[in-house]
Amino acid sequence: MVEPNVIPLVDIMLVLLIIMIITVPVMTQAVKIDLPKEVNRPTDTKPENINLSIDFDGSIYWNENSVDKSQLLNYVLAEAVKDPQPEVHIRADKRARYEAVADTLAVLQRGGMRKVGFIAEPPPAGG
Repeated sequence: MVEPNVIPLVDIMLVLLIIMIITVPVMTQAVKIDLPKEVNRPTDTKPENINLSIDFDGSIYWNENSVDKSQLLNYVLAEAVKDPQPEVHIRADKRARYEAVADTLAVLQRGGMRKVGFIAEPPPAGG
């Protein structure tokens, strides 16, 4: 019957033991640091939401009011300077051309709007 060679196993265990002996004292030394004592408080001001709708024919509605591309840019420039900046919620008709949505996104980006999202649910029953 052949006995297994355990010498490599013992060598590895001794090396790991030496590594542990060296690193444990380093880990237990504490460095005194004075950390700031700040409390995270949520802001009370909620930004308003701007509902931007795009119809199947490319018509754009800013909070249910019809606007054209030049008016849209003026509205965006006026809203982009507010603090906190309002969120723009885009709801596009499923038959709307991608080009109309992409152009609207370009106008929003050019105007400086940073918070833009898409709404996937259908519009309310009254609208």
